[in-house]
Amino acid sequence: MINIFEVNETNQMITQENLDVRTITMGISLLDCVSDNLDTLNRNIYHKITWLAKDLVATGEKIEKEFGIPIVNKRISVTPIALVGGNACKTPEDFVTVAQTLDRAASEVGVNFIGGYSALVSKGMTKSDENLIRSIPEALSSTERVCSSINVASTKCGINMDAVRLMGEMVKATAEATKEQDSLGCAKLVVFCNAPDDNPFMAGAFHGVTEADAIINVGVSGPGVVKHALEAVRGQSFEVLCETIKKTAFKVTRVGQLVAQEASKRLGIPFGIIDLSLAPTPAVGDSVAEILCEIGLEYPGAPGTTAALALLNDQVKKGGVMASSYVGGLSGAFIPVSEDKGMIDAVNAGALSIEKLEAMTCVCSVGLDMIAIPGSTSPATISGIIADEMAIGMVNQKTTAVRLIPVIGKDVGETVEFGGLLGYAPIMPVNSCSCEDFVKRTGRIPAPIHSFKN
Repeated sequence: MINIFEVNETNQMITQENLDVRTITMGISLLDCVSDNLDTLNRNIYHKITWLAKDLVATGEKIEKEFGIPIVNKRISVTPIALVGGNACKTPEDFVTVAQTLDRAASEVGVNFIGGYSALVSKGMTKSDENLIRSIPEALSSTERVCSSINVASTKCGINMDAVRLMGEMVKATAEATKEQDSLGCAKLVVFCNAPDDNPFMAGAFHGVTEADAIINVGVSGPGVVKHALEAVRGQSFEVLCETIKKTAFKVTRVGQLVAQEASKRLGIPFGIIDLSLAPTPAVGDSVAEILCEIGLEYPGAPGTTAALALLNDQVKKGGVMASSYVGGLSGAFIPVSEDKGMIDAVNAGALSIEKLEAMTCVCSVGLDMIAIPGSTSPATISGIIADEMAIGMVNQKTTAVRLIPVIGKDVGETVEFGGLLGYAPIMPVNSCSCEDFVKRTGRIPAPIHSFKN
């Protein structure tokens, strides 16, 4: 049984080391909202979300106040809208009305983001899937809180290259549609391989079809806590290093478990999972990159980076699973560039490239995340980068993702400011060699041989 004394043990982590619960995310099934009529569909969606989530923000704030634990975000994820809207939405414009309904519902209940403007197309696209995907630029440019994710690949199905090509085009179109905000729409759009059904983090959260009618998922964080713990064992053996990370992850996860249980009890909605991911912020001292430096690297990107990140990821998971019986989501170390000051410093120092970041994604969560690239980058190049990352996830049986931001009107050497948790980022160079003939092939890349397990 978790009690307040365990939380008191972590007071220093909260007050001095940037420990927080990054998000309480309520997953809501919209399958019972399906209708042939677009107006009825939108009305059903709005009513269900505002009814179930009406107390989510207030409950989170009460838990924060009572236990002294910062809860940075309160969010909602819903059933992939391509599945919900297929009967009523006949055009991309119809799907945009659903995105706007989601935005109104999110605003009404006061959450930061709502995820699930999504489609699952790893083996093929229905007309509904394609219409939703083509609606993304307008949907994200006309809403404030809506996040979109598209799963284009999986270990069991392979990589849907038709969807990869289309997503390259949609990423670029979303950048153009939000160019007055430095292409901010792309920060709310992620492309997945092996997307989990219970991820509480944006922009990739959606409520899987195997989930209950409603669920509470919690994402914890605490890179600063891990960094501080490692300072006390500087220069010691790998055994001591690993034990320190593991013990720290255990304590951090227990805080998340307490918050999850309290939120579940007070809202009357079942607890789903704790996501153990170390999610950085732009704040000084709240950085995964700084943990890697504390392990012994001058900058992330130096030789040894992938090994150090693999060690960190593994020990976080080992410590976390001892603290909670229900661990899920992504659960690892995030390496977003714009949201991690240490990563930004590494890019500015010339230590970190997109190619090195891609290698690092083989061993961590989740992928090429929040990377600003020149606005002139072609859709085909974006698709090629997506395809590379999908291949890593497919072959390694893990979740990988791409959240690229081609900032229209900006080039390498410039910086883009997103604000808040999204931070700021230097524009990173992209390989200029063409992959257009590869990307324009139709069909899908087959699943690897080790996927054939029945």
